[in-house]
Amino acid sequence: MYSPQTAYQPKDSITQMQQEKLQQLLKYLSSNSPFYQELFSIHHIDIDNIKTLEDLSLLPTTDKESLQLRNEDFFCVARNRIIEYSSTSGTLGSPVTVALTENDLERLAYNEYASFSCADGSTNDVYQLMLTLDRQFMAGMAYYAGIRKLGAGIIRLGPGVPSLQWETILRLKPTAIVAVPSFIVKLIGFAKEHQIDINQTSVKKAICIGENIRNIDFSLNILGKKIREAWDIQLYSTYASTEMQTAFTECSEGKGGHHQPELLILELLDENNRQVASGEPGEVTITTLGVEGMPLLRYKTGDICQYIDAPCGCGRTTMRLSPVVGRKKQMIKYKGTTLYPPALFDLLHEMEDVRDYVAEVYLNEIGLDEVLLHLLPVNETEETDRKIRAYLQARLRVSPHIRYITAEAIQKLQFPESGRKPVRFIDRR
Repeated sequence: MYSPQTAYQPKDSITQMQQEKLQQLLKYLSSNSPFYQELFSIHHIDIDNIKTLEDLSLLPTTDKESLQLRNEDFFCVARNRIIEYSSTSGTLGSPVTVALTENDLERLAYNEYASFSCADGSTNDVYQLMLTLDRQFMAGMAYYAGIRKLGAGIIRLGPGVPSLQWETILRLKPTAIVAVPSFIVKLIGFAKEHQIDINQTSVKKAICIGENIRNIDFSLNILGKKIREAWDIQLYSTYASTEMQTAFTECSEGKGGHHQPELLILELLDENNRQVASGEPGEVTITTLGVEGMPLLRYKTGDICQYIDAPCGCGRTTMRLSPVVGRKKQMIKYKGTTLYPPALFDLLHEMEDVRDYVAEVYLNEIGLDEVLLHLLPVNETEETDRKIRAYLQARLRVSPHIRYITAEAIQKLQFPESGRKPVRFIDRR
């Protein structure tokens, strides 16, 4: 049904395949999705008129707010066919549930099998998973299933606890780790403190999840550089979301996450829902292919990326995605400066006087954005404070509010009770 070789086919063949799958999807939604049945009726959509990828522009888009308000109306199967309930955070507070059938779980496993294969994975690898595999977290389950399909070894260790991670690396000798990049930096720090020679260990590559390790031009950003300067391993960046049930993963060229066209139709749209040109920022908008439980049509993720349309050096012909520039709803307008959280995170990672951080945005009394940085400094001295404030002023051209807090307080902010991933950005607007 699926083949990673699809990404190497001529673009005309890929387009033809996607158009056939799009027509199948429209018929499926028209027959099985309460939400899309209503949407087609309200907008007087005749699905028989949608034949090409260009015709997608005739269809309305969907967003996360609709998904949250009408969650179960997106389900296309009876409850007794739902095998797995995953969830993702919602814009209105409560989580969004994503329902998967047995076939969806197979598709998810294939997706990660193809992704790990793209990142030079093989049956000779052993992956140490430094992430949660519970709490309805789709990614952990997907990585596990994909690595099994690849035929590689798996060590399920979970997030955090650098001492246990290193004890397991030294004992079981994994060839690869799957982890959040900022945690890899903590692993490096622990190794230095305890005289572990990381470049003599078995780990040769890292699949980086949840955070950018590259700039828009694909050069390593501050976080990526911190890892590579200390640890001579190959880094592979990834991008995915629970709703799309599909990942964009780098090959060894390190020039963007590869689109899997058999699983997803990809658009990058401007403010008027028009496709942007290659190299221009646009909102990642996806149409899922082959999903049974909760397929999505022209779903706007809120993530702003750029794409490259030229073939990759690895031979794949499909589009490649840049790192996430920012989230549409997380854009900060601060004292006349437009700022996305990832750019702010890059600055904070660059600062030697800052050990850890959480950025918070809220509205002031006149309705304008204010930025508060919760910082864990290397030491709390006037000199350190002066250096931090001067650096931020020089790089941002504006001065955010700063609150110095303890390691324990940072931990509580980053890992709220219901959280599965470290929180770096709190939006209270």
